[in-house]
Amino acid sequence: MYLLISGSLRSRLTLGAVFATTTAVLLGCSSGTQAGGGESVSPSASVSASVTPTPTPTPVYKRGDATGKAQNVPIPVLPEAAKANSKEGAEAFTAYWFQVMGYAYETGDIGLLTKLTGPNCEMCEGVKEVVPKAYAGDRWLSGGSFSTPTFESNFTPHNDGRIPVIVQVIQSEIRYWGPGGIEYRQPGEETNTANVAFLRFIDGAWMLDSVNPLA
Repeated sequence: MYLLISGSLRSRLTLGAVFATTTAVLLGCSSGTQAGGGESVSPSASVSASVTPTPTPTPVYKRGDATGKAQNVPIPVLPEAAKANSKEGAEAFTAYWFQVMGYAYETGDIGLLTKLTGPNCEMCEGVKEVVPKAYAGDRWLSGGSFSTPTFESNFTPHNDGRIPVIVQVIQSEIRYWGPGGIEYRQPGEETNTANVAFLRFIDGAWMLDSVNPLA
């Protein structure tokens, strides 16, 4: 005896079977596939390796000598104190300016010195002419660095608006080298002199107008 099944019931059974089959497949995908032997295979996790970058070595400063020019000479940095239009600012700028001139002697680079110096400084113009010649070809200098142990300024401008700063200036011995480390002239001896630097504060910054030895 056969049981008759209506079309609507057959349709519901067919849709139910499809739904059950689809659900089983989805559950199987979400819980991991079964490999041979019943072993469950889980999705692999990505592992990012932590790589420490190799630090860049800091260039080492080397003084000039008979073997060659100075290397990796630090460029003088203008201190915050030297930016102020005050007695302390004028003195700090004067010390910085002499560091810049020492940098020119050690490297032959007069760019920064020129930027900070007015055209009225005869001594400075001499330095800007002689130093590059001392580095021409295969020649170089060693020494010539500056220190400025003492300052004196009352911060009273002259009639022309310039601020005088009296400064003690010590410059180390200068030696002149040619190809093969041969000295081509007598060394310049260390000096220790008193000088007066005249400064102008222009457009929010100091500039050295001139510097002269005290008689």
